[in-house]
Amino acid sequence: MSDVSVNTGEAAGVESLFRVNDLHKGFSAPAGELHILQGITFSLIEGEFLAVVGESGSGKSTMLQILGTLDRPDRGEMWLDGESIHGLSNGRQARLRNEKIGFVYQAHHLIPELTALENVALPLLVQGVAGKEADARAASLLERLGLAARQHHVPSHLSGGEAQRVAVARALVTRPRLLLADEPTGNLDEHTAGEVFALLRQLCREERAAVVMVTHSMALAHSCDRMLRLHEGRLVSGQL
Repeated sequence: MSDVSVNTGEAAGVESLFRVNDLHKGFSAPAGELHILQGITFSLIEGEFLAVVGESGSGKSTMLQILGTLDRPDRGEMWLDGESIHGLSNGRQARLRNEKIGFVYQAHHLIPELTALENVALPLLVQGVAGKEADARAASLLERLGLAARQHHVPSHLSGGEAQRVAVARALVTRPRLLLADEPTGNLDEHTAGEVFALLRQLCREERAAVVMVTHSMALAHSCDRMLRLHEGRLVSGQL
């Protein structure tokens, strides 16, 4: 299967928000070098929602880790908002993550001792936003997500769908330029998954954030602006 004809995004005359060029990642194994990613190349414009599908073990999570600067590629380059990410120090990459990249995972990863409001406000506090302003922004976003009455509940007192909506709010409260979502509805029933996905898409469009979402749900993937499939370390046409 070849990726020669894959549309990597960026229509003529439209400047990309996030651009990835020729990413490679491998690991040493007893049988020799294991090539996980081979020449990953694509770009996204503001507000674009990209789905990435692929078999388990195809490297989707590894790719997201690298896109989110949580791991480094063996070679390749990435640009976010025109800034080259290659060669940035660990500290600068951490600052970039906090300021411009949001993450939503299959498990909500909320801090169990904190309320929904406190979980959502935390990234703003890390940025240095004053407590009252952080709480106000967090409360406003939770209200948008239908959780105004649940903002003072800890995660153990929330349903699975409510906890995942809190996780979405936490990822978006800093108004990131890029959102990376790893099976964000994988632990939810079909109806709740659809609701969470619709809210995620609506909010990202409003904030003009670009999204890369890894999913096993072909229904959700077909609802995105574009779909690509990770196959043998390369992004190819998402059509099966």
